[in-house]
Amino acid sequence: MLNAQENAQKIGKHNALVLSLATAFNGSIGAIAVSVGALAGAWLSPQNLALATLPVAAFSVGAAAFAYPVAMLAQKFGRKASFITGAVFGIFGAGASAFALQNSLFGLFCLGFFMVGGANAFIQQYRFAAADIGTDKFKSRAISWVLTGGIFAAFIGTETVLRTKDLLLPIPFAGAFFGMAGLLAIGIGILAFLKPTRIETCAVHPENEAVRAISTIFKQPVFLVALLCAVTSYAMMTFVMTGAPLAMKLNGHSEVEAVLGIRWHVLAMFGPSFMTGLLIVKFGKLPVIGTGLMLLMVCAAVALNGLQLWNFWGSLILLGIGWNFGFIGATTLLNEAYSDGEKNKVQGLHDLILFSSVAAASLASGAVLHNFGWNGVVLVLFPVCGFALLSLLWLAFNNTYRGNISEGL
Repeated sequence: MLNAQENAQKIGKHNALVLSLATAFNGSIGAIAVSVGALAGAWLSPQNLALATLPVAAFSVGAAAFAYPVAMLAQKFGRKASFITGAVFGIFGAGASAFALQNSLFGLFCLGFFMVGGANAFIQQYRFAAADIGTDKFKSRAISWVLTGGIFAAFIGTETVLRTKDLLLPIPFAGAFFGMAGLLAIGIGILAFLKPTRIETCAVHPENEAVRAISTIFKQPVFLVALLCAVTSYAMMTFVMTGAPLAMKLNGHSEVEAVLGIRWHVLAMFGPSFMTGLLIVKFGKLPVIGTGLMLLMVCAAVALNGLQLWNFWGSLILLGIGWNFGFIGATTLLNEAYSDGEKNKVQGLHDLILFSSVAAASLASGAVLHNFGWNGVVLVLFPVCGFALLSLLWLAFNNTYRGNISEGL
């Protein structure tokens, strides 16, 4: 007969696999939104291309606005009910986006993207749900398993765009949002197989565990560095990715090439997830995060080398791999900063800060691209990623982290 911890581990593996499959379908909404967001924004607002990335920024604002409520909803009603609610909300957002395109309503299109971004906030919690229970070694692998679903999301999302974007011509892109709604419906069916973890978690982590004030948690060096590296990895990736499809079109490449560029990018984002967890276990969190940040800077160097198709696609692939190492590593590092009783509020506030930064990056991308060109966009990666790398070195030699130095390094 299994003891409580073995049973928890078994449920954890089951849920990680379910969440990975759900990510393949529900996670595809991000690829769809990024592939067509700026292009559709430019079609709706041709007189002001600086606003073309506003829908993608609204997507990130929605993710930020819902980050904390999502965590609290999961705490009150459970992960399963919360995640299904998020998928339903995304279906309404997809419908609003399609209606807005058919009626040339730029404001409503942004609102639809805001709702889809809210649904994405639920999807972002999948990685935390996978690490709810189990050993530290299993948690890093569980996060990787869930993000591996993004490999399939890359194909499913971009293929949905390519096959449906012209279904409602002469209105471009509207059909893609009907495809998005269908994918979310499939995801709801998959999420129905999630198993509850509250009882098992309580068996492993006592309810009388002390819960610290959020200010105390936030002041920890490990939390500050994990947050900074997560924000840097995600915001810089979004900053470059948001402007890339429009930059490709402005430099003579086709819409299909732009969408395929996003496919390669999303594949690179999630493809390494097969091994990222193992790399963290073998080499430690800090080296993996540092490698990711350096790859983001290499991405900028490739982009600055020219405006050919290989420059765009190559830089987007490096951008995705850098995000994967940096973000999975930072998410795993964050687990050191809180206990099970503190997880919901910390995860929610972490994602609120994270996606607020991502929203600002999305909006800034269009303005920087419009005023300074593609080179101006990618140059930003050097100082921001360099600062995050310095923070990793500071943490590595910080006295309060030396207890974990053998694992962290």
